[in-house]
Amino acid sequence: MTEVLAALQDRTFAHATAATASTYPPERRLTAEQLTRYLSRREYAVVGTSRPDGRPHASMSMYVRSGTDFWLPAVAGSIRARNLTKNPWLTMVIAENDDETHVAVIAEGPADVVPLDDVSGDVRAAVDQNWPGVWKWVNVWIVLRTERLLSYAAEDAQP
Repeated sequence: MTEVLAALQDRTFAHATAATASTYPPERRLTAEQLTRYLSRREYAVVGTSRPDGRPHASMSMYVRSGTDFWLPAVAGSIRARNLTKNPWLTMVIAENDDETHVAVIAEGPADVVPLDDVSGDVRAAVDQNWPGVWKWVNVWIVLRTERLLSYAAEDAQP
């Protein structure tokens, strides 16, 4: 699975604009192992969607990663879920620290709101192990099918 994330990141960087490549220089990317470890130990991200009128909407969300998919618990009818019915694209930023120790991963792609019955077994197991209380309030899940993945680790970061 480590190689799948790295391959996705490599494809994203191969198609990046010059501005993106200068902001996220190749030598500062997370390695395949660092990327897998970092995304596995983090639990929350800032999630962005677009409102029907084009205005951005950002909020915090926990997530469970399964391969290159990110699963986010949600409530049916929430702003995020409604936004995805009009514009099914989601961006996540998973970041920590500041200055020379900061790490950031940006994942984006199409996203769907799915019923509880469609949550994969590995996601259910991860939720049961780490956040069993989620099942008390979540009644839908959002799944981000990552198409673009960028990472950056500052010089003194410990991803």
